[in-house]
Amino acid sequence: MGTETNTRTKDCSWFAFYIALLLLFGKQALAQIRYSIPEEVQEGTVVGNVAKDLGLDISSLIARRFRVVSESKDAIFEVNQNNGALYVNKQIDREALCQGSGACLMELKILVESPLEIHYVNVEITDVNDHSPSFPEREQIFEIAEHTLPGKRFQLHTARDPDAGVNSIRTYTLTSNEHFEVDIRQSDEDKIPFLVLKKSLDREQKNKHTFLVTAVDGGKPPRSGTLNVSIIVLDINDNRPIFSQEIYQIEIYENTPLGTSIFRMNATDPDEGTNGVIEYSLGKTLKRRIYDIFELDKLTGEIRVKGVVDFEENDVYKLDVEASDTATPPLTGECRVIIKIKDVNDNPPEIEVTSLSNTVSEDSKPGTVISLISVKDKDSGVNGKIISSINSDVPFELKPSYKENIYSVVTKGFLDREEVSHYEITIKATDCGEPPLSTVKTLSIHISDVNDNRPHFDQTPLAFYLVENTVAGNSIFSVSATDKDLNDNAAISYHIVREGSQNDIMSFLNVNSENGHISALKSFDFETLKTFQFQVVATDSGTPSLSSNVTVNVFILDQNDNAPVILYPVSSNGSAEGVEEIPRNVNAGHLVTKVRAYDADIGYNGWLLFSLQEVTDHSLFALDRYTGQIRTLRSFTETDEAEHKLIILVKDNGNVSLSATATVLVKLVEPKEAFAASDVKSATRDEEGTDVTFYLMITLGSVSVLFIISIIVLIAMQCSKSTEYTSKYLQETNYDGTLCHSIQYRSGDKRYMLVGPRMSIGSTIVPGSHANTLVLPDRRRPSGEVRL
Repeated sequence: MGTETNTRTKDCSWFAFYIALLLLFGKQALAQIRYSIPEEVQEGTVVGNVAKDLGLDISSLIARRFRVVSESKDAIFEVNQNNGALYVNKQIDREALCQGSGACLMELKILVESPLEIHYVNVEITDVNDHSPSFPEREQIFEIAEHTLPGKRFQLHTARDPDAGVNSIRTYTLTSNEHFEVDIRQSDEDKIPFLVLKKSLDREQKNKHTFLVTAVDGGKPPRSGTLNVSIIVLDINDNRPIFSQEIYQIEIYENTPLGTSIFRMNATDPDEGTNGVIEYSLGKTLKRRIYDIFELDKLTGEIRVKGVVDFEENDVYKLDVEASDTATPPLTGECRVIIKIKDVNDNPPEIEVTSLSNTVSEDSKPGTVISLISVKDKDSGVNGKIISSINSDVPFELKPSYKENIYSVVTKGFLDREEVSHYEITIKATDCGEPPLSTVKTLSIHISDVNDNRPHFDQTPLAFYLVENTVAGNSIFSVSATDKDLNDNAAISYHIVREGSQNDIMSFLNVNSENGHISALKSFDFETLKTFQFQVVATDSGTPSLSSNVTVNVFILDQNDNAPVILYPVSSNGSAEGVEEIPRNVNAGHLVTKVRAYDADIGYNGWLLFSLQEVTDHSLFALDRYTGQIRTLRSFTETDEAEHKLIILVKDNGNVSLSATATVLVKLVEPKEAFAASDVKSATRDEEGTDVTFYLMITLGSVSVLFIISIIVLIAMQCSKSTEYTSKYLQETNYDGTLCHSIQYRSGDKRYMLVGPRMSIGSTIVPGSHANTLVLPDRRRPSGEVRL
């Protein structure tokens, strides 16, 4: 390309140089030649012989030089320097060289040197149909409203064809269709096509039309070019929204969660844009309750649950729904949505007590009606089917009536207030739903009392132990009975039965009718009366009244109220003084005498101990503290005095011990005098011994009789009461009192005491054994243990 540019520059320079020479010297030979060639000629084609046509000498052409100068920048034509022929140097483009549809002439200047001459050659380039018509754009789009009236014209793009004459555009054609046609308007040399609407458009049927507009030239064969035409049909609001059904029916369960979408409305509008945008709304004439339960999304058409859906409140809802487009003015379509509510088991049964007698007499017969109840369930079907029963273990039952779900509560057995005074009747009603729901109702029933129980003594017979010498008028003990009944039926009064062999004793007893406290109008002496028996009657205040009695056995307990009585020695004037004469030659251990004493009390109170209160010489005599025997400790010597005075203290073992003293004068005599004195004293002692034996026999007989009576009473009590009851007589194992009665005797080195039902400190009786023998320790032995 750079070479061509340089060449053209040189040519121009030469041309300018030649012109300048011609003007300077005025030497020029001007000639004009005209040629005609078609534009499709090939390179190298000879247009004409310039030298020959100019009349130049052919033989002199070698010395002369030809140069072609033209207005075209491209060197389309050149002259053969050898023969002067003008030929085509490059492909010819007529449409590029000549604009328009007129004749295409190229004026060439031929410079001939030696001599310098300039000649004009006009070359006409004739047209051939080598170009097809073309449109400035490949596609043309029209937006036409569907309500546009037929006859409306729309200008199409005009096609261009570089060819001229008959080869230029001749006509326009349109693809066959029912809505449009092409109309051509002639303007000067141009043909302007128009698209004409011949039939109304309907966007809902077809919203876009496409077809081809063809421009055809007049060449042979003709050439053509096409234009894609698209017709977009613009919408108008000429269609109302339409639902697929006039009536929709749906079913939902009650208690559907809030916010749940239950249905989506679907209306269609064939319009587009705002004309086809649908908004939904509920009708304005619905019941207010519907607006509280359901809501409709105006854009999506979803019906959602807004409030509580309750089958028991309403089982069907009818909603009028409107669908409106957003055009101005909007068009509206309507439909109805029927929502049926399906029941779920969401209501427990209800129990209603129509009548109730909350107090029932304990003597009511089985089958007595105490309450009427009714049950109901708001649910329907199996969800409302109810099964009723009494859950608790009570003497009541449900009896159905002739009418469904009506029951009576009746007694099914005998009642006993003393066993159960109050019942909680639990009535359960369960429906048959899935899952089942239940309700519990509790009836509180109180059992009223009737006088059907006698007063009751916890122990019978009763045994009381009364210490002698009580203060007259004081309460000595009390009896108590219980009654399982209530109020007046349980109000107990007491009285003593004053009949029988011991009525004289009863006259000294008095019982408080309200509390059962028994008081004695005189004090009792154990040594006179050791036991007695009477009966107490307990009567309630019911109608009719009931009563029961109890036998009361009273045992008088001994007190240490009798001081010991010295039986020996006793002087002629009644004082406890005696004289004992013993030989001086007796050995150690000789029995001097024995002090005898008696105590009307028994037990420890009657257990006597002997001690030397005063003695002339402690080394001579010893006193057995249990037997009262006085023995010598050693043999007498010549230095020992002839007379010795011993004061013996006799003391019982009561809590506050009582005592008596005896004085014994021991005289030492020679053996002969001693024997004579012993004969005299033996006669006296025989008389005294007879008296003592008589008293001892009386005492032993009395004690034995009392002992046998006590044994008989204890055996009778044992037969009527259990071993545990017998043990109640021994209420305190460490009782600090006296034995009721006792007999002391010795066997070997052990002393025994026969005792009654109570013992003093240190004694032990195994409950139920009824043993009456107490082994007493020998105070002379180291051990002080009392063994049973």
